[in-house]
Amino acid sequence: MFNPSHVFNRQVSSKCLLLSASLLLTFNVSAHEGVHADVDTQEARLVSAGAGVTELVLALEAGDELVAVDSTSILPPSMTKIDKLGYHRMLSAEGILALTPTLVLGTDAMGPETTLEVLRSADVEVIQLPTANDRPQLLSNIDTMGKLLGRQAQAKQLKLKLQASLDGIAAKKKQVGSAEKAPKILFMLLQADRPARVGGEGTAADIIIKLAGGNNIADFSGYKSLSQEGILSLQPDLILISNRSHDQAETSMSDADKAASDAAKVLNAMPLLAHTPAGQNNKIRSIKPQALLGGLGLSAIEAADKLASDLIEINRY
Repeated sequence: MFNPSHVFNRQVSSKCLLLSASLLLTFNVSAHEGVHADVDTQEARLVSAGAGVTELVLALEAGDELVAVDSTSILPPSMTKIDKLGYHRMLSAEGILALTPTLVLGTDAMGPETTLEVLRSADVEVIQLPTANDRPQLLSNIDTMGKLLGRQAQAKQLKLKLQASLDGIAAKKKQVGSAEKAPKILFMLLQADRPARVGGEGTAADIIIKLAGGNNIADFSGYKSLSQEGILSLQPDLILISNRSHDQAETSMSDADKAASDAAKVLNAMPLLAHTPAGQNNKIRSIKPQALLGGLGLSAIEAADKLASDLIEINRY
């Protein structure tokens, strides 16, 4: 028997199902859009591996995005909440992933590759910049970092500043004169409980010496240990040193005091160096360790500028 109430009930039920489906679809679309909104507005979390790269991050005013740096990086005293990772060539994937980074940035020396592969497989963006050994590559790296970090305007200003610095060094280099007339320079890397090593061609110190217009008298490639007698026979006009093992008491010293302390330690440990032109004329200079990491960078340019001034002074007598 036909019952109008049954028809009415079925119509109501159908309308309720359609309304429920519509609400569910609207909820799912909104939730999906919300997920994308979260991804698009995700806070940048940067890991910087390498002293030179970290220097550029700070110079580009992107320090507020840093969550961690490697052990070679130097940070301002005010940045106390940034985690310190291991050496940039021996990074741990677990330690980095625990920080949920959006970008891991370093040079082609960053590694090991197994760690980088794990990071990439976890959808972390990993960028390795070519090591800058000359002006064009350094400026190119700054452009790349400016785009990655959304700091194109800062990158433009930084490049102008660095070009002016490099032009200033080139002008000083002309005052130093030709390579034949350039003062003879020897670089020594000092490390605790290890013999001093001299830096030859292809080392970071060699880049700085040549940029400043000096003559690196170490006629070999890479690093090599030399005796006091061997160094004395080379008769360097200026000795550059870098000490990677400053103790805690020295961290509060000024750069000038650290340099004097390093020079005194070298002469105390290697007294024959006092008989070189460098020792006799008090031309033993210290370079910040970060200037020797990552090729040509901000600290390396600063070191080359100071060295060029020293070379001009040496040529006056």
